[in-house]
Amino acid sequence: MAKRFANLLLTLLFSVTLLIPNTNAATPKKIAIAYDVGGRGDNGSNDLAAAGLERAIKKHKISRLDIREQITDGTLGDRITRVRFLARNKYQLIICVGSGYADTVRRISNEFPNTQFAIIDDESVAMTNVSNLSFATNEGVYLAGAALALASKSGKIGFIGDKSEASSERNLASFTKGATAGNAKVTVSSKLVDTQATSEVRTLVSDGVDQIFSNWSNTDEVISIGASFNSGSKRVLISGILPDQYFLNFSAGKKNQYLTVRKRFDLAVEQIIAAELADKNMLEILDSKQGIYGHRYNLKDGGVSVRLVSGGAFGAKISKISNDLKAGRVKNLS
Repeated sequence: MAKRFANLLLTLLFSVTLLIPNTNAATPKKIAIAYDVGGRGDNGSNDLAAAGLERAIKKHKISRLDIREQITDGTLGDRITRVRFLARNKYQLIICVGSGYADTVRRISNEFPNTQFAIIDDESVAMTNVSNLSFATNEGVYLAGAALALASKSGKIGFIGDKSEASSERNLASFTKGATAGNAKVTVSSKLVDTQATSEVRTLVSDGVDQIFSNWSNTDEVISIGASFNSGSKRVLISGILPDQYFLNFSAGKKNQYLTVRKRFDLAVEQIIAAELADKNMLEILDSKQGIYGHRYNLKDGGVSVRLVSGGAFGAKISKISNDLKAGRVKNLS
């Protein structure tokens, strides 16, 4: 009887022990992502970022209860309100998609120094708790210039840029240098425009340009005007940058495209989440004078890529130029 009572007591004690929470168990990380205007379904930067989030959730078995997604209406006040809400609610990593969040991240990261922030496609926030995750787009544009120069049948290629975008002039310089590397005899014509690009595209085509690289992200008029020539004797192909020019993803226009330079927002999101879960960071020095940290993705690490829309492969010369870029043998890209 005594032995049976003792066994019963041990069983009860063991059951009680199982009910006591394990205080040594790791607390799940809370991760938030603040999308730009439109959120998921934009066929552009938000969808790319969401793809990286989904891969991270699957790979690391993250509970969706520990994930928070926000969408802004685009105003500074709304961005600040949403990101501050996330910080106040103890999300350890807050990922903001797009340079439109720069002022917001600068302000809120200062208010919450123990919270880790990441901003995708920007490197202007000088805070030690902010990972600026940017892209060496100039490498991709240089390679695109070389590829278009080789692909052109007329020996004339064009560049359309937006005057209001600082990246346009930098990308034009990279494109022109890349074109010369691809074909020293090629002629590069460029147009930097203000409010519309229609007349400039028509001018380039009438001058004999048959390959156009577009840095114009406001509308799809560059590709639509270029396509309008393809029903006649002329053949004009358009190239551009994703996800900036999200309309390049629409299947209807792909037959009129040659290549795309891609910024891998998805890879940036996936890797910053992996770093946070491993209690690491992505805080390489990007600008020591300004105190800007993070990571600048490039061709070598796969964060920037150049792909033929047809899905084919580039020839030997473009492969060599690509390898030279990855190895750092090409200097002064822009």
